[in-house]
Amino acid sequence: MIGQEAAVPKEFLARMSSAMVSAGNVEQLTRPLLELLELMTGLESTYLTRIDGDARVQTILFSRNSRVMQIPEGLSVPWNDTLCKRALEEGRSYTDNVADCWGDSDAARALGIQTYASVPVYVADQALYGTLCAASKDSRPMSAQGQQVLSLFSSLISQQLQREQLLDKLQKANAALEVESSTDALTGLPNRRFALSELDRLFALAQRTRQQVLLAFIDLDGFKGINDTHGHDAGDEFLIAVGRRLSAGLRRGDVLGRLGGDEFIFMGLTAPGETNGLKADEAAYQRLAPLLRGRYDLGACALDYPGASFGIVVADPDATTPEEALREADARMYIDKRARRAGG
Repeated sequence: MIGQEAAVPKEFLARMSSAMVSAGNVEQLTRPLLELLELMTGLESTYLTRIDGDARVQTILFSRNSRVMQIPEGLSVPWNDTLCKRALEEGRSYTDNVADCWGDSDAARALGIQTYASVPVYVADQALYGTLCAASKDSRPMSAQGQQVLSLFSSLISQQLQREQLLDKLQKANAALEVESSTDALTGLPNRRFALSELDRLFALAQRTRQQVLLAFIDLDGFKGINDTHGHDAGDEFLIAVGRRLSAGLRRGDVLGRLGGDEFIFMGLTAPGETNGLKADEAAYQRLAPLLRGRYDLGACALDYPGASFGIVVADPDATTPEEALREADARMYIDKRARRAGG
């Protein structure tokens, strides 16, 4: 009750401090504050709302109902009909006679609100987030201390909201930086750093699952000639198209990356019986190599491309390392390149 406010400052401060220290998010902060707000105001329902200015609705996010009045969480009402909107517009944070002040509010009549106190909750740039409210079915006085607590709690919730928004922005920025640092800017594929880290991951996974790692080193024959003849813009378009075509050959769990220049890497897990009688490296070649042959429309020009050189290995993670497998795939690619040159 209001007359008891001065008797509980130590308990109040201790519980408020505990709420602030232990809160990991706005809900964990708000719920104990709603209980303390009831203690300090004597009003039977305390709640935090969220205002959606675009949809013009106000929603109860968290509420505490200790006696007769029940203000349910999740309740949404038209913003124009709310007591909060009227209180904000009139600069009135408290009344113990809602019927006389705002008797036209259908929401207030439905909930049976007679005493009402409200303060806005702002976030960054003074944007209105919602309101912190307290209400009762009967007429109750509000002391200056109660109004101060209401404003204080609104500020604490606002600070928590801003911290969460800042943390969310930082997490998104870090995620974007991580994507940028692991992605080839031209093709959008994993870059060399990320692709090689994925190769390490696949080797570790293959050891646990008793599988093998299929690794293909791909070099685009004639790429320098495309650049020299048609220009670097056409060369870039060609690389982008190659990335798209190879991506069409990916199976679930496969990884495709660009190592740099005209070199790409393809990797995945394989197990006996998955390739319809073919060796895994032969099956991979038959699946990937045809994707790169054929007509390329590069905007300013078009060309018929005869295909790329492939070096494919099937590595046992118990017998070789990722670095050794990559060197072997590179060596096999050069063997394929010499054979292709000799054949045509």
